[in-house]
Amino acid sequence: MPEQQKRSACDGRWGLGFMLQLGGIVFLFATVFGGYVMSGGHFEVILHSLPHEMITIFGAAVAAMLIGNSIGSLKRVFGDFAKIISGPKWKTSDYRDLLCLLFLLTKTMKSKGMIALEAHIEKPKESAIFMRYPRISKDHFACDFICDTLRMMTMSLEDPHQVESAMEKQLEKHHNEALIPTTVLQNMADGLPALGIVAAVLGVIKTMGSITEPPEVLGGMIGGALVGTFLGVFLAYGIVGPIATRLKAICDEDTLFYHVIRDILVAHLHGNSAQVSVEIGRGSVPSSAQPSFAELETALNSIPAEGAA
Repeated sequence: MPEQQKRSACDGRWGLGFMLQLGGIVFLFATVFGGYVMSGGHFEVILHSLPHEMITIFGAAVAAMLIGNSIGSLKRVFGDFAKIISGPKWKTSDYRDLLCLLFLLTKTMKSKGMIALEAHIEKPKESAIFMRYPRISKDHFACDFICDTLRMMTMSLEDPHQVESAMEKQLEKHHNEALIPTTVLQNMADGLPALGIVAAVLGVIKTMGSITEPPEVLGGMIGGALVGTFLGVFLAYGIVGPIATRLKAICDEDTLFYHVIRDILVAHLHGNSAQVSVEIGRGSVPSSAQPSFAELETALNSIPAEGAA
């Protein structure tokens, strides 16, 4: 697929993801507040209490997030917000490129030996093989994961079980680090209902200080206090919680990209040919991004002869 068509397809998926998230938010507000209005509710009390209740609840939630996390964790949270709209990083074309890249590397290892492979894994940025697939080369973990594993093989570590165990540890560490923003947001979602109760209690305390006021005034003050409880639960389960869930799903799917690397290299260590190893890896690709057998075969056959040699 030409590069321009790839970009257009990616932009289309990005736009679809944005519309889905925006549509969900609009539907959330329409159903919650639409149902409130249909039941005879009035917005005066909510609008009157909303500014100070929001400052109390959301401000306290942000403060708790700052207290409970490091600067690095917070940077990752803000850096990962774009993923909520754009979705998983790795697309079908990236998986196809990964399969081709590993095909070239494993075939080079089998046909030319470890010495020929070292030139590619020691300086991947200068490697003719890696330079064919810039998106993979720019991903530091993917590039290091491939090169470090192949480097272990060049040092005579050829036990598939030992290599697989070492790769699993790296994958687990990387995945746990990728899930840090999800954990931070989920902790915020878990705390919001309790902070809503805090805001409501403060409202009740204020109301009790005006106990001599007429019933209609006290009713408005109590209603304002209950807005705090509503906001805490609404923000937790309607917005922040779903954002954390969405981000976790994206991180989980992106991690599968690196699992394909593991499966292909382990299959290679078991003595399979480059073609068979790559086919085993293709079976690990998520169904939504998995190239067909024919598509992969076409991609492999389209590699210039000098690259596949």
